[in-house]
Amino acid sequence: RELQEELGINLPKDAFEFVFTFLQQNVINDGKFINNEFADVYLVTTLNPIPLEAFTLQQTEVSAVKYIAYEEYKNLLAKDDPSFVPYDVNGGYGQLFNIISQRYKENTMERSLTLQKQLRRYAHVSLNAELAGLSDADKEALVLVIKAATVMDEIFYLQVWYSNPVLRDWLKEHADASELDKLKWMYYLINKSPWSSLDENEAFLTTADSAVKLLPDATKPVNGWKGLEYKASFPLPKPPGANFYPPDMDKMEFELWKSSLTEKQQEDATSFFTVIKRRSEFNLDSSLSGHIVDATNHSVGSIYDLYSVPYSEEYNSYLTRASELLHKAGDMASSPSLKRLLHSKADAFLSNNYYDSDIAWIELATFEAFIGIRDDKATAQVKLFGDNLQVLEQNLPMDNAYKSKDVIAAPIRVIQLIYNSGDVKGPQTVAFNLPNDERIVKDRGTSMVMLKNVSEAKFKNILRPIADVCIRKEQQELVDFDSFFTHNICHECCHGIGPHSITLPDGRQSTVRL
Repeated sequence: RELQEELGINLPKDAFEFVFTFLQQNVINDGKFINNEFADVYLVTTLNPIPLEAFTLQQTEVSAVKYIAYEEYKNLLAKDDPSFVPYDVNGGYGQLFNIISQRYKENTMERSLTLQKQLRRYAHVSLNAELAGLSDADKEALVLVIKAATVMDEIFYLQVWYSNPVLRDWLKEHADASELDKLKWMYYLINKSPWSSLDENEAFLTTADSAVKLLPDATKPVNGWKGLEYKASFPLPKPPGANFYPPDMDKMEFELWKSSLTEKQQEDATSFFTVIKRRSEFNLDSSLSGHIVDATNHSVGSIYDLYSVPYSEEYNSYLTRASELLHKAGDMASSPSLKRLLHSKADAFLSNNYYDSDIAWIELATFEAFIGIRDDKATAQVKLFGDNLQVLEQNLPMDNAYKSKDVIAAPIRVIQLIYNSGDVKGPQTVAFNLPNDERIVKDRGTSMVMLKNVSEAKFKNILRPIADVCIRKEQQELVDFDSFFTHNICHECCHGIGPHSITLPDGRQSTVRL
C-alpha cells in the first residue's frame, strides 16, 4: 500500500521478500521528530531499473527518486548525509547491505561444489513390488490412484509457499542452462522447496535464483518499456506457518480473532483442513488481477483481518481432478474395502469432511500419498505387536490415571512402496501411524504401515555402512535387517499408545494435540 501511495507502483505479495526486522531509533528535524519503532524490511528484486518517468510521486512524502549503487548508499548513511533518512549501518539496518553483497558476489564454482556435496548425502535406490497378485482391473485402478497422487504433489508445492510452484517451473525450464542450474534443479527436486531438509531448513536458493514475472500495468505506462519485471520472492528463513497462515500473523492476533468467532467458526479456524488468510491481501490481489471477485465470504461482519478457507475451496481445481480419478479407481477395484476407501476419500476431497474416509483407511491399507502393495507374509509376522498394544499401554512409565483401559488392537500392514507424493521431501520415512483425528483413535484405534523396501534401502545404505565403522568386526554379523525392522515396528507401536484424550484441571475434556 505504501509503495502504491508514495511511488505509484502496484505489486502483488510475491514481489516482497521479508528480510529482517530492526529497531529504528533516531531524532530528526531539529529534535521535532523522534523515531522509536520496530521496522520490517522487505526487498523487491527487479530485473532492470524502473524508468524514472514511470513513478508517480506523493509530493508530501517523496521529494525525488534516484538510483544509487548500494555500496555508495551505505557510505552516505555512514557519513550521516543529511539528504537521506538516517539509518545506522552498523546496527540492524546494516544487515541489508550484507544480504545484497553475499547474494550477488557469490562464487559459482564454490556454490556448485556445495550443491554437489549436499546431493551426495542422498542414496538413489530403485523400489520394486510384486504385482502378480493383482487382477487386470486392480492394475488399472492402481494407475488411476497414482495419477491422483501426482495431484497431491501439485497441492503440496503450493502449501509450502505461495511462490513455490512458480519457482519449481522456472528451475525446471532453466535446468539445462548451466551446470549450476542443473544442480539447483536436482537438489530442489529432493527438497520440493528452496530450503534444505538436512540442514535445519537453511535456504540453498535465494530470490535471485527465482522466476521472472512481468507486470505490464504495475506503473503508469512509458513509451518503449514493456513493464516491470520482478523476481518471485521467498524468505531465507523457512516460514514456520508455511502457506497455511499469513507469514506476519502472530499468536495474539489469531487468538483475538478466534475469540470473536462462533463455536462452529472456531472449529473451522483450528481444523486440520483449513487455511487462514487476510482480507486485506484478498482485496489487494483482486484489484491487481483486475477481476471483479465475489468477496462475500471474506469481508462481512468482522473488525479482524483474518478469515478461514476450507481445503475443498482453496484447492478446488486440484481436488476435483483427484476426486474424479479416485472415483474411477474405486469403480474398478475388486476389494470392497478398497472401493469404500477410494470413494470416501474422493468424496472427502470435495466435502472437506475426512472422518468417513479416515475410518475407511483404518479398515484397509495405505493411501493418501503413499501407494504400496501389501506384503502378506511380512504382515502376518508382525501381527503379534499390534495385538499386544494393551499390554504395552499398561506398562507405560506414568501414572495409571492417564493409561487407557481399552486400547484397540492396531492393524499393522507391511507394504512394498511403489509411489509416494506430496510431503515426502528430503529423507524418506520408513513407516507411518495414522490417523491424527482423536475421534477416530478413540473409536477405531490407529493403523500402522511399515514400508519394508524403504527400510531395506535405509539398512543397506545407511545403517550397514555406519555399523562397518562403529562395530567391532567379530560383532558385525549381529547387525541384521530383522532386528532393525523390529526396532522400527516397536517405535511405531509407541505412537498408538499413551494419552490422546485428556481431562483438564477444570474438568473440561481436551486432547494432547490441542
